[in-house]
Amino acid sequence: MKPEIQQRIEQIRRGEAPEGYKKTKVGIVPKEWNETRLSTCIQEYTEKNTISNQYPILTSARRGLMLQKDYYANRQVTTDNNIGYNIIPYGYVTFRSRSDDGKFKFNENKIVEKGIISYFYPVFSFSENVCHDYMLYLLNETIYRYIYPYIEGTAQQVLSIRKLKELKYCLPPLPEQRRIAEVLATQDRIIELKEKLLVEKINRKKYLMQQLLTGKKRVKEEALKWKKMKAKEIFESISDKSHHGTLEVLSATQDRGIIPRNQVDIDIKYNENSLPSYKKVKRGNFVISLRSFQGGIEYSEYEGIVSPAYTVLTNKIPICNDYYKYYFKSTLYINRLQIAVYGIRDGKQIGYNDFGAIELFYPPLAEQRAIAEILSAADREIELLQKSIEEEKLKKKSLMQLLLTGIVRV
Repeated sequence: MKPEIQQRIEQIRRGEAPEGYKKTKVGIVPKEWNETRLSTCIQEYTEKNTISNQYPILTSARRGLMLQKDYYANRQVTTDNNIGYNIIPYGYVTFRSRSDDGKFKFNENKIVEKGIISYFYPVFSFSENVCHDYMLYLLNETIYRYIYPYIEGTAQQVLSIRKLKELKYCLPPLPEQRRIAEVLATQDRIIELKEKLLVEKINRKKYLMQQLLTGKKRVKEEALKWKKMKAKEIFESISDKSHHGTLEVLSATQDRGIIPRNQVDIDIKYNENSLPSYKKVKRGNFVISLRSFQGGIEYSEYEGIVSPAYTVLTNKIPICNDYYKYYFKSTLYINRLQIAVYGIRDGKQIGYNDFGAIELFYPPLAEQRAIAEILSAADREIELLQKSIEEEKLKKKSLMQLLLTGIVRV
């Protein structure tokens, strides 16, 4: 960040107006920015549908405007008697006027030529004296901080379009609005493209798992065939309690494997007096988790102890741990598990005997390692891209803080 921008930020934080800026009710802004009521920028649209299901039914949510059947997973929650719903044409904006937490999300219709939405969702457009995209960024990212005095109600907070129009705010000249919106839209496109690429990489990894873990695609030019073995021929259950309850308590998670219990998001209580009866887990062990009916066999990178309810597994013959880490997350294994225990356990944790009867692939050890390396490389690509997306989102947040407040001019 340039020194002059940093200096400007520090001055504003101290409540001082830098040269070329002025103090207003909404903060310190550039002198060229003019205070105006939103009523001069917002044009309410009040057309109602006159025929039931006249247009597609929409829902406005925190994650955007969408078809109601998509939001509720192909289930329409309105009745056929939706006459009197608000019509929202393409390019118009709406928001849910009722909120449980005082936050309101303004969404533009970019999905259908015309839709209908509950009368709890006001519909409006922006006047020609402002930049449409700039105003959307402003409403969703900056103005919301000043909306609170205009909210009505207690148990459920309500923001009417009439109250929204009363809000005063300082806006930059129209050309600057457009330039700000263009910068932010460019950043949004970068994020969108990277998120699409992320979906492609995730789907590619799924394809690789389907091909490599089933032997449909071989990665070693050798004549050795894959074996099919019972799980009990590859893994054995162990119950090592030679720890006196002094090791760290571990828990199973579906996305992070076996981790220290103090890293689990929810607070799980346990009786410290029962710790001596817990089972010891070493790095490299697999654990049949309490969600094993969902396919939950997790890998441990830690040494510690787990509840006696868990089944701890160690390999009886040489294996590549990373290969079986992926194998136990594959649909191939999960489908076999569900078939093996269907109707037996009724959604409960399976034991070692049930697991041991499941037939698993056992490729040559060198091929196990090669498959694991390919899938690990795919994971690294996904992880790097996820990190890049988070960095782009932070960059957008910084840009909004600087541009929408006038700290940086464009």
